Amino acid sequence: MDREFLIDLFADFGPVTIRKMFSGYGISADGVNFALSLRAGLFFRADETTIPDFEAEGSKPFQYQTRAKTVMVNSYWELPARLFDDSAELAQWARAAFAAAQRAKVKKRPKAKKAAAKKPFAKKRPASTTARKAVGTVGKAKRARRSG
Repeated sequence: MDREFLIDLFADFGPVTIRKMFSGYGISADGVNFALSLRAGLFFRADETTIPDFEAEGSKPFQYQTRAKTVMVNSYWELPARLFDDSAELAQWARAAFAAAQRAKVKKRPKAKKAAAKKPFAKKRPASTTARKAVGTVGKAKRARRSG
């Protein structure tokens, strides 16, 4: 799928941003990534609310192969093929995927704040010019001894 095809496909959903990602494109709206277009197909963001809809259509989660195993990404599910011919219903699924992506983004925020609150970062004082010169001199002396 090329960029122009994707823009046309999401016309009923509204404006989307399409960026190169992996072997395809990441599709987002309002800065929230909600779909992936890859060689394997088009995948929408899903969560516990929307996964039953994908399962009912016989869709499967995105998966890829590494040297050691097959990795299943349960947060992105393949868009049912029948939706490529029904732009109005595709737009409904895209809105549901966008909502799932927004819910996932909200869930991540508190964890990041807790981690930041636990470990405050101490600022390092910049080394004085004399200290940097002294370190440079010691380094030169060590190199001279090694090579000599």
